[in-house]
Amino acid sequence: NTIEFSGALHATIVKQVLLNNPSNYTLAYNVILVGRDAHDFSLPKGNTVTIPAGGQGFVNVEFTIRFLHPAEAVLLLISNKVDGIDGATMVFSLKAEVRSIEPLGIIRCRSPCYEL
Repeated sequence: NTIEFSGALHATIVKQVLLNNPSNYTLAYNVILVGRDAHDFSLPKGNTVTIPAGGQGFVNVEFTIRFLHPAEAVLLLISNKVDGIDGATMVFSLKAEVRSIEPLGIIRCRSPCYEL
């Protein structure tokens, strides 16, 4: 699965990954970001998530677009044993790109183009 982040340059985008647990056991995951641009992505709610039996859990991934080149990383969710049960390891591809450029400010100045 791919999670896409797109927006204006310098914008911060937050995506939420919904995790369902259909089993009768609580599942816990360590969340890790790896890859070329992993340092540009962050996990604002921490790097662990616990999903109650028959319930849902969320992982928030945040990205601030700092450069014009596309960014890529991988989101890994690795199971921790809870109640003696392991969940499946999950992998998501993260891709980000600039859709627009908005100026942070405008500076006006006057200057001669050429002087002899």
